[in-house]
Amino acid sequence: MTQRKSKIERKTNETDIVVELNLDGQGRYQIDTGVGFFDHMLTHLSKHSRIDMTVKATGDLEIDAHHTIEDIGICLGEALCKALGDKKGIGRYGNIAVPMEDAKAVVTVDLSGRPFLVYHAKFPSEKIGEFDTECVEEFLRSFSTVGKFNLHAEVPYGANSHHIAEAIFKALGQALGAAVKVVGGDIPSTKGVL
Repeated sequence: MTQRKSKIERKTNETDIVVELNLDGQGRYQIDTGVGFFDHMLTHLSKHSRIDMTVKATGDLEIDAHHTIEDIGICLGEALCKALGDKKGIGRYGNIAVPMEDAKAVVTVDLSGRPFLVYHAKFPSEKIGEFDTECVEEFLRSFSTVGKFNLHAEVPYGANSHHIAEAIFKALGQALGAAVKVVGGDIPSTKGVL
């Protein structure tokens, strides 16, 4: 089997980012975005998907973290597409519910080649430390759009913002891990292409 690895570099006036993925990894990670809480979330994404992930980013954090987080989503989406190749044999779908104490997140993905985000989550606070909770949706949107996949993230309940975010990223990791896993030998679509 060919190695399903990729490396993406993106440099703009706002951010400088390098992302590396190994879809057939063990969930090893090296994450340094300059945004502590987001680093914490990306480590969960890597660990629970079992995708080896390196993310090194510098951005205009003196403004806020929005550009950095959005651009990391773009880079991860590009890296995912590149590493997946023709998607032959992948599971394609992933669906998982993850509890995190008071919160539960349900995340469903379809690596269909068609981007779409459905996001239903309400945070009781606007910030987790210095992290803007609205950046969770921005990351998911840029990742799923550039990664060309359906992503539905729903949080039916939760009282603690940290727990809500952590449940979302853990569930995304589990769902993505199932979707990228090689389980067969053909393209999982009646169209013959994804």
